[in-house]
Amino acid sequence: MAVGAQLSVTDQRRASRHPVDYPTLAEHSERGDIAFHISNISANGFMIDNAEGIERGERVIVRLPIIGRIEAHTIWARDTRAGFQFERVLRTDDLMAIIEQLQPNPRLKRMR
Repeated sequence: MAVGAQLSVTDQRRASRHPVDYPTLAEHSERGDIAFHISNISANGFMIDNAEGIERGERVIVRLPIIGRIEAHTIWARDTRAGFQFERVLRTDDLMAIIEQLQPNPRLKRMR
């Protein structure tokens, strides 16, 4: 018998992560709106660095530019950080547009 979350998308920990600096609100079913600071993002999920009180398995809905609201669930939580997996994999063009808006380092932005 399998233990833990039954994920519809396989855990792709090797997916490219892109550093971002994005404060947003997450909707939690029991705690209401929670302030999140997303510090990196990939097509499969994101990491926050202000995860006080977040535990593995919790579900939230986050608001991101380009795609709007998307559900995610906690894959891991440690100290003040937590990693979340999106309910679905983001399309590459949507991810690139999100990164373009959220990328904190102008040197890493794509040249137009």
